[in-house]
Amino acid sequence: MPAGRGVTVALDGFGAERGFGVLAEGARLAAADGIRLRVFGPPRELGLDGVDGVEVIPTSEWVGNEDDPVPAVRAVKEVSVVRAARDVAAGRAGAMASPGSTGATMAAATFGLRRLRGVQRPALAVRLPVPGKPVLFLDAGANVEVRAQHLVQFAFLGAAFSEAVLGVERPRVGLLSVGEEAGKGREETVAAHALLSEAGGIEFSGNVEGSDLPAGAADVVVTDGFTGNVALKLMEGTARTVTAAIRDAARSNPLAALGGLLMRPALGGLRRELHPDTTGGAILLGLRSIAVVGHGSSGAEGIANAVRLAARCAEVDAAGRTAALLREGGVTRGSLAAGRRDGVDA
Repeated sequence: MPAGRGVTVALDGFGAERGFGVLAEGARLAAADGIRLRVFGPPRELGLDGVDGVEVIPTSEWVGNEDDPVPAVRAVKEVSVVRAARDVAAGRAGAMASPGSTGATMAAATFGLRRLRGVQRPALAVRLPVPGKPVLFLDAGANVEVRAQHLVQFAFLGAAFSEAVLGVERPRVGLLSVGEEAGKGREETVAAHALLSEAGGIEFSGNVEGSDLPAGAADVVVTDGFTGNVALKLMEGTARTVTAAIRDAARSNPLAALGGLLMRPALGGLRRELHPDTTGGAILLGLRSIAVVGHGSSGAEGIANAVRLAARCAEVDAAGRTAALLREGGVTRGSLAAGRRDGVDA
């Protein structure tokens, strides 16, 4: 049975850079897996009438990448991404996904779904394109500037999610810095290292460097949103460049072409594993429900995988299990909530 079968996902019907046709095809692919969708967008452009498991809720307002996301989300309550978040909050859908403006999706989800108790800042978490190994990386762009306690929160949120959803037992958490030594890095990184070294309920493995990311040196890697977004885009760009270089080399002469033909099955699998569409997008951790931020440039498979990721997280109650693991880890005793002792509620 496909993961997420029977779960309803609220899908923002605007924002896909490749147009409504690609978004609609992605919705069809996800619906074919048995996932129910409530799509907020223009019915005529989407053309999803009669597709089993898909309901289109007519919506004409949306937030573009050029708009200031927070004021736009606050001012216009009928924009597609706000309506998707409201759908989840009202219990009509179990999770939401959007291929549109990252800032607008984060704002709508944070306002509409609310944070877990004790969480100061939600963080965007994404699986890195590391072949054969689930590496969770956060923050991928939600918080450009952070303090030490925010990095500590991200560490616990990432570790809890990795254990609850990715099935990693006692995930090893690394802190991205410019050297392995505890004193290396910016002030907030050094302070976070000291806090994590003393924290209970987490397997902290110390600092990791940029070169350690593709090697999977840790199961969860934590950094600020500015550094994380730059590092993620660099890895995605490098993966595309290397894949293209291998393809060109395989076509350079008849002997290489023969070798390329023999290697095609293995290289095809590697290319799929490295492609951003495969991950489906980033998950906004620290909220009481699930929100997935898709890639704006996603193809149909990327849209479908964003919906599948949202449905899978809802199916296993990722938010609730993350909150429970945070409680079990005693993270409110000076770690997650910076000294608060009032617990974390889902």
